[in-house]
Amino acid sequence: MQRVAQFVFEAAFLKHIQRSGYQFLGAGRESVAEHVYVTTMIAFVFSRLEPNADAQKLITMCLVHDLPEARMGDLNYVQKRYVEAHEAAATHDACHGLPFGDQIQALLTEFNAGQSLEAQLARDADQLALVVDLKSLKDLGYPSPQKWLPHVLDRLQTQTARDLAAELMRTPQDEWWMRLFY
Repeated sequence: MQRVAQFVFEAAFLKHIQRSGYQFLGAGRESVAEHVYVTTMIAFVFSRLEPNADAQKLITMCLVHDLPEARMGDLNYVQKRYVEAHEAAATHDACHGLPFGDQIQALLTEFNAGQSLEAQLARDADQLALVVDLKSLKDLGYPSPQKWLPHVLDRLQTQTARDLAAELMRTPQDEWWMRLFY
């Protein structure tokens, strides 16, 4: 059980790892754990909209998709051009000695391959979590998200994700609570 406790602390460490892409955006900030939460919530939504998807696999895949970043940090697209991440080694070390470690490694391998329906939806949920943040910043008047949004939207693979993205782009970020007053 000690190894499991260590794993829980490692996963919780994602609260302290800041997502590095926001430095280029010039606005916003988010921890990896915050990103994982939104990604996993979107995966839950997808699991209800896509009846052929294995809901548990999809949600769990999103829950663990950035786990290696507890050891590697969050590398953005610019950093990845110059720094080689050893994600497989980080994943192996994070999962070594866990009774469910092989399951996490298999989910991350499947996520990275991006071939299964669940992996495609998980990767789309990962992108849509960024869309939610960019759209929120855009609605608050920041100009830079407008440059990023087309590139992120182009990465979406599934029709369900494209449909949700279109609605996110049409919906003001504060509409959910403003409608209480009008």
